[in-house]
Amino acid sequence: MTGSDILMLILVFAAGVTLGVIFFGGLWWTILRGVASPRPALWFFGGFVLRMAFLLTAFYYLSGGNWIRLVLLGAGVLLGRAIVLRWTKSAGKKNSPEQEVFHASQP
Repeated sequence: MTGSDILMLILVFAAGVTLGVIFFGGLWWTILRGVASPRPALWFFGGFVLRMAFLLTAFYYLSGGNWIRLVLLGAGVLLGRAIVLRWTKSAGKKNSPEQEVFHASQP
Protein backbone atom coordinates (compact mmCIF):
# COMPACT_ATOMS: atom_id res chain seq x y z
CA MET A 1 0.00 0.00 0.00
CA THR A 2 1.34 3.39 -0.93
CA GLY A 3 0.95 6.66 0.89
CA SER A 4 -1.67 7.84 -1.57
CA ASP A 5 -3.72 4.66 -0.95
CA ILE A 6 -3.67 5.30 2.78
CA LEU A 7 -4.64 8.93 2.26
CA MET A 8 -7.55 7.81 0.07
CA LEU A 9 -8.77 5.43 2.79
CA ILE A 10 -8.56 8.21 5.39
CA LEU A 11 -10.58 10.48 3.11
CA VAL A 12 -13.16 7.74 2.54
CA PHE A 13 -13.50 7.28 6.31
CA ALA A 14 -13.90 11.06 6.74
CA ALA A 15 -16.57 11.03 4.03
CA GLY A 16 -18.35 8.26 5.96
CA VAL A 17 -18.32 10.37 9.12
CA THR A 18 -19.76 13.29 7.15
CA LEU A 19 -22.45 11.04 5.66
CA GLY A 20 -23.33 9.74 9.13
CA VAL A 21 -23.66 13.25 10.54
CA ILE A 22 -25.86 14.27 7.61
CA PHE A 23 -27.98 11.10 7.80
CA PHE A 24 -28.57 11.08 11.54
CA GLY A 25 -28.73 14.86 11.81
CA GLY A 26 -31.41 14.72 9.13
CA LEU A 27 -33.22 12.06 11.14
CA TRP A 28 -33.17 14.28 14.22
CA TRP A 29 -34.41 17.26 12.20
CA THR A 30 -37.15 15.14 10.60
CA ILE A 31 -38.38 13.96 13.99
CA LEU A 32 -38.49 17.51 15.32
CA ARG A 33 -40.53 18.65 12.30
CA GLY A 34 -42.68 15.53 12.17
CA VAL A 35 -43.98 15.62 15.73
CA ALA A 36 -45.06 19.25 15.30
CA SER A 37 -46.68 18.68 11.90
CA PRO A 38 -50.32 17.95 11.14
CA ARG A 39 -49.01 15.29 8.68
CA PRO A 40 -46.21 13.48 10.51
CA ALA A 41 -46.34 10.39 8.27
CA LEU A 42 -45.36 12.54 5.29
CA TRP A 43 -42.36 13.92 7.18
CA PHE A 44 -41.22 10.52 8.44
CA PHE A 45 -41.67 8.61 5.18
CA GLY A 46 -40.36 11.42 2.98
CA GLY A 47 -37.37 11.99 5.23
CA PHE A 48 -36.58 8.29 5.28
CA VAL A 49 -36.70 7.99 1.49
CA LEU A 50 -34.54 11.08 0.94
CA ARG A 51 -31.96 10.12 3.56
CA MET A 52 -31.68 6.53 2.33
CA ALA A 53 -31.45 7.57 -1.33
CA PHE A 54 -28.71 10.05 -0.45
CA LEU A 55 -26.78 7.57 1.70
CA LEU A 56 -26.98 4.64 -0.71
CA THR A 57 -26.03 6.78 -3.69
CA ALA A 58 -23.04 8.16 -1.81
CA PHE A 59 -22.01 4.64 -0.73
CA TYR A 60 -22.23 3.42 -4.32
CA TYR A 61 -20.06 6.18 -5.76
CA LEU A 62 -17.58 6.52 -2.91
CA SER A 63 -16.95 2.79 -2.48
CA GLY A 64 -16.10 2.30 -6.14
CA GLY A 65 -16.81 -1.41 -5.79
CA ASN A 66 -14.03 -1.81 -3.21
CA TRP A 67 -15.11 -3.67 -0.08
CA ILE A 68 -12.47 -2.00 2.09
CA ARG A 69 -13.86 1.42 1.20
CA LEU A 70 -17.38 0.17 1.90
CA VAL A 71 -16.34 -1.02 5.38
CA LEU A 72 -14.63 2.31 6.09
CA LEU A 73 -17.71 4.21 4.94
CA GLY A 74 -19.87 2.12 7.28
CA ALA A 75 -17.50 2.66 10.19
CA GLY A 76 -17.49 6.38 9.46
CA VAL A 77 -21.29 6.46 9.45
CA LEU A 78 -21.31 4.78 12.86
CA LEU A 79 -18.90 7.39 14.21
CA GLY A 80 -21.09 10.11 12.69
CA ARG A 81 -24.07 8.57 14.52
CA ALA A 82 -22.17 8.74 17.81
CA ILE A 83 -21.34 12.39 17.17
CA VAL A 84 -24.97 13.28 16.47
CA LEU A 85 -26.13 11.33 19.54
CA ARG A 86 -23.73 13.22 21.76
CA TRP A 87 -24.74 16.53 20.18
CA THR A 88 -28.49 15.92 20.48
CA LYS A 89 -28.26 14.60 24.03
CA SER A 90 -26.39 17.69 25.18
CA ALA A 91 -28.89 19.92 23.34
CA GLY A 92 -31.77 18.07 25.02
CA LYS A 93 -30.29 18.43 28.51
CA LYS A 94 -30.20 22.22 28.22
CA ASN A 95 -33.99 22.38 27.88
CA SER A 96 -34.84 19.35 29.97
CA PRO A 97 -37.93 19.68 32.23
CA GLU A 98 -36.18 17.74 34.99
CA GLN A 99 -33.45 20.34 35.10
CA GLU A 100 -36.00 23.14 35.37
CA VAL A 101 -37.90 21.38 38.17
CA PHE A 102 -34.70 20.64 40.04
CA HIS A 103 -33.55 24.21 39.60
CA ALA A 104 -36.92 25.58 40.79
CA SER A 105 -36.82 23.49 43.96
CA GLN A 106 -33.51 24.96 45.08
CA PRO A 107 -33.90 27.51 47.93
